[in-house]
This record gives sequence, structure tokens and C-alpha cells, in this order.
Amino acid sequence: MTLKDLTLNDSELLARAEAWAKAGRGVAIATVIETWGSAPRPVGSHLVIDSEGNFEGSVSGGCVEGAVVAEALEVIESGEPRNLEFGVADETAWRVGLSCGGKIAVRVEPIT
Repeated sequence: MTLKDLTLNDSELLARAEAWAKAGRGVAIATVIETWGSAPRPVGSHLVIDSEGNFEGSVSGGCVEGAVVAEALEVIESGEPRNLEFGVADETAWRVGLSCGGKIAVRVEPIT
């Protein structure tokens, strides 16, 4: 991921997801749906992920993207959406690096 990827606007991210889907790849979109306290990305931030593990955008400025990508691959496989939460009180958050003092909730949905 490059700095440019963090600055893609919503229409560019959705166009990327659409192109990946048209190419026959499974695709999921992760969206920040809620934040509490200090959060690295605002509500509405997106990350698109394909079935090969490629991704564009950001839901956390990099600190939990790996965990979200792993969950997205399972969402693509199962077709079932998931809600994820990361925060400093959560052992997973420390493991993946969300130490900013806040919490985020992320919805991961397959794109069909």
C-alpha cells in the first residue's frame, strides 16, 4: 500500500472494487461504522479487499488493516458480513497495533 492508496476517494475505491469483481475476483468492502475516543480514521472510511489479499484504502491508518484483510478473506469465502471492533482494551487491538487510545467498529461485507 502506498500513501496514494490512503488518499483514494470513495468513488475511486468503489471503481477499484468493481474492476476486481469484473475480473472474477471475490471482493469485500470494510467500512468504519463507529469510533470512540481517538481513532485513526473517521466513520465512513473504506478498505476494499480482493480474494487474493490485495487491498486499497484504509480503515485505521495501517494499525489494524492486516486483521481486517484476514477477516475480509473469510467474509469473501463465506458470503456472510461481519462486524469487527478494535480498541486498546481488546487484546487483539494490542496485537495488531491499535494503541491510539480509541476504538473503532468496522463492517466487512462481500460485494457480489
